[in-house]
Amino acid sequence: MPFIRITLGAELSPDRRNTLARRATDLIVDILGKRREVTAVLVETAADASWLIGGEPASRSPCHCEIAITAGSNTPAEIARMIAATSSLLREIPGSVPEASYVVVRELPAGNWGYDGRTQAARRQGGAP
Repeated sequence: MPFIRITLGAELSPDRRNTLARRATDLIVDILGKRREVTAVLVETAADASWLIGGEPASRSPCHCEIAITAGSNTPAEIARMIAATSSLLREIPGSVPEASYVVVRELPAGNWGYDGRTQAARRQGGAP
């Protein structure tokens, strides 16, 4: 049950935004082995003027991506591949992005998050929420 939040410094057309979300979902499924039907993606925009890099206004449209997964559900090699592939995707779809455009994979304890009213820990144990 991954959650992907992509924050961009500039608006994308609805078609490009949907393509970005779909391709990010494909990466999660293909690289991390997650289930497509419970993968959620939020693509949001923060005004370019809000972004500073090195203490200065960003010269190119910045972006930031955070991916939440359950701790221990993927290997360090899989996570590294996900970061590399997501970085490539962000250079492709939004376009020219600064070097300081980060991809963060957060590994959350299974008991600290869930969906449909059940934690990931409860799902693993087959128990109630």
